[in-house]
Amino acid sequence: MSEFNIKPASKCKWDAAALGEIMLRFDPGEGRIRNTREFKIWEGGGEYNVIRGLHKCFRLDTAVVTGIPGNDLGLLLEDLISQGGVNYDYSKTFNYDGIGRNYRQGLNFVEKGFGVRGALGVSDRAHTAAAGLKPGDIDWDGLFDRDGVRWFHTGGIYAALSESAAELTIEAMKAAQAAGTAISYDLNYRPSLWKSNGGQAHAQEINREIAKYVDVMIGNEEDFSAALGFKLESTEKGFKGLDIDNYKAMIRTVAAEYPNFKAIATTLRDVATATVNDWSAILYTGGKFYRSIERPKLEIFDRVGGGDSFASGLIYGFLAGKSPEEAVNFGAAHGALAMTTPGDTSMASLKEVEKLASGGNARVDR
Repeated sequence: MSEFNIKPASKCKWDAAALGEIMLRFDPGEGRIRNTREFKIWEGGGEYNVIRGLHKCFRLDTAVVTGIPGNDLGLLLEDLISQGGVNYDYSKTFNYDGIGRNYRQGLNFVEKGFGVRGALGVSDRAHTAAAGLKPGDIDWDGLFDRDGVRWFHTGGIYAALSESAAELTIEAMKAAQAAGTAISYDLNYRPSLWKSNGGQAHAQEINREIAKYVDVMIGNEEDFSAALGFKLESTEKGFKGLDIDNYKAMIRTVAAEYPNFKAIATTLRDVATATVNDWSAILYTGGKFYRSIERPKLEIFDRVGGGDSFASGLIYGFLAGKSPEEAVNFGAAHGALAMTTPGDTSMASLKEVEKLASGGNARVDR
């Protein structure tokens, strides 16, 4: 593992940029998708959640690259992105054909779990504008060279959407690497996304190619196994049941195969119920492991986006020049706070993250 050399803010217009699909999330509140009469609308997506958190919570200048349909749903998406303070000028808007046969807006219906009832997501994202993006569609030279970006983030959810999305991911990473931009990637393996796209074998083929360009790899034990093909001796999950020694051995094996990784990070979650999880995180960098503060029996309001907010806090730690121990604690604290509010994206403040990352509690601030 080599050391970081992150570009200074004075040389870049953007602190961070991301590539990914942004969906409209339909949230039935405390009810169920199957019998609700109304939904609340949020915007969200694995890669976008990270970049929005970097702006809204950590006050960094950020941009997102995505595909947008040229209809009123696309305009709604643009309005929501604007409310999040994220720039989308580098994105591509597709002409609308009248019924969304070619380029649609991705939809994600998500209900919060409670107790023994787990959270449920029903996605409707085939043939979307973001999945339709292909190499040559985006002005990467303008983003990375002319304007400048300190950090670029994307993930396995976007790369799984289509062959062209995977190709675009690699094109973007090559451009970012050539410009000296740090690159992070969240494996985020989702079997449903690869089911009709070559399955696990194809997921490993794509992700192992992408991994060659990554500086910071984010993923849990399932991600490393399913998306990269590494095997963990212990199959138990969570930071209580998981054999941490075996898990650390797997991470060292991953790092040895990909010496370009400057850091490997993961959240550790042990699920008691949908609303109570044990929560922690690990960072491996410079040949050493760093463990965040452990939060047993963390109470959760809406778990969607917790991992993305972990990535957001971790990236902020690196960009802000924090120590590895501080960076992993910023990530774990931000992820924990994000799960206390509804929607995919973080509503936390930097002050709240700093307090929790340093061991603070939930006593009333007066």
